[in-house]
Amino acid sequence: MAFAQLHCVESLTQAKENEQTDALIVIGSFDRVEDTELSEAIRAAQQSDQRVGKETLLLLQPDVPGNRLVVAPTGPLNRDYDDVRQIFDAAAKAAKIAQDAGARHPVLMLNAVDTQDERYQQAHLAAYLGFCQALYQPLEAREAHGEDEIEPTKAVTLVGALNADWAMAVEAGKRVARDLAGTEPERMAPPRFAEYCRQAFAHTPVKVTVIDDYQQLQHEYPLAAAVGRASIEVERHRPCVIRLEYKGANPERTVMFAGKGIVYDTGGADLKVGGHMAGMSRDKGGAAAVAGFVKTVAEVQPDNINVIAEIAAVRNSIGSDAFVADEIITGHSGKRVRIGNTDAEGRLAMADLLSHLREEAAASEVPCDLYTVATLTGHAALSKGPYSALVPNGAARKAQVAQQLFEQGEVFGDPAEISWSRREDFDFVKGRTLCDDLLSSNNGPSATTARGHQFPMAFLVGVSGLDAHGIDSDKPLNYVHVDIAGSGVEGGDWQHGKPTAAPVTMLAAHYLQ
Repeated sequence: MAFAQLHCVESLTQAKENEQTDALIVIGSFDRVEDTELSEAIRAAQQSDQRVGKETLLLLQPDVPGNRLVVAPTGPLNRDYDDVRQIFDAAAKAAKIAQDAGARHPVLMLNAVDTQDERYQQAHLAAYLGFCQALYQPLEAREAHGEDEIEPTKAVTLVGALNADWAMAVEAGKRVARDLAGTEPERMAPPRFAEYCRQAFAHTPVKVTVIDDYQQLQHEYPLAAAVGRASIEVERHRPCVIRLEYKGANPERTVMFAGKGIVYDTGGADLKVGGHMAGMSRDKGGAAAVAGFVKTVAEVQPDNINVIAEIAAVRNSIGSDAFVADEIITGHSGKRVRIGNTDAEGRLAMADLLSHLREEAAASEVPCDLYTVATLTGHAALSKGPYSALVPNGAARKAQVAQQLFEQGEVFGDPAEISWSRREDFDFVKGRTLCDDLLSSNNGPSATTARGHQFPMAFLVGVSGLDAHGIDSDKPLNYVHVDIAGSGVEGGDWQHGKPTAAPVTMLAAHYLQ
């Protein structure tokens, strides 16, 4: 799995000593230039081109690597609303320009960025991650054309204090997440999703277990099996559950994930129409992010945590055996679920995963944090824009888990916003008759439903049995639902946008830094 390997040095002089470096990318605000020689060169360039320092430009400049100087302005960094993503974005623009110009081993350097400001403490990491995000090419393209052909930049030198191994571990995880999220539905059908995971975690401390026997899935994961019921007749589309396990030497906490891996979402019997099906191969972004975070864990190999992830890789197909609204299906926890809409399948796919994890967490001797991660609702994208939505339960709220994630996301450039669970959410999903315990959803679009991204968390709490582990119980369990429908792809373009790998960086910062 090739991506730009990182080397860190203390000064530009050291970077120049490496004969392979062939461009200098300077990122920051250009009201002033800290390096004296560069200051003179940039002032001279500004006299003939007023765009210098305002737009990302390539300048011919002697005495820098490769005679290529890329000036990558961030704009002001001192306003109320400025944040480290401006470093990330500037590095991304510059990376593409440098590579197109022929650079293969550029140098990254910050200019006039106050790394003592809390907002920019991780500016060097943001520059590297933005650089890698821009140069990433999809898995299918790499397989068709060869990695060396379309990802020719193999190394980057960064001037500044940054743990290179840590940064590359985060990028390795993000690359796995982008591959799994962005790949088309046949290349990443459930069995091939599982095979990718096997390969990604080969020769690592992560144990990979795949459950693909449909009778076993019906018994242990009945709600996920129902979602995949119409796909069974097509062997290459058959569902599976992928379990990833990492054990630390001296664990102080276990972190558990249920990931939504809907490899293609037709909407099922409640068919997506009017062109709304395009882009639904990315409905596996939550599972992709979970696998990506575990990849970072595998690279870092922390002693102090265990990580357990379960991924439901399922295709929500249409056909004569498709599940339909009004069915009542009993989940792993014993809760009876009335199906409100087959296009609200992601919460069903995760429900039994979360129930299994809840059982393990309840029996665990070390504290546990549980998560669901999903591209779940249009409401999250509408209400939170490009930010991941965090919806904690009472125990996680009391332990300030979501607040801590929020703070790390701000500093590390993988931001989120918090939504609070309310009593109306739990009332919304209550069973309507003595036949059912829970209603999976209403039959309208989430984006036009009040509290459309909050009430699914209440459903997941109820269907998984986590309602028995609230703050009023003898064994409270921290649980946070993470909806990445707004943050999962660049620009919110689910058909063509590049996957962002949110919230891998935020999780890595919280648990591994």
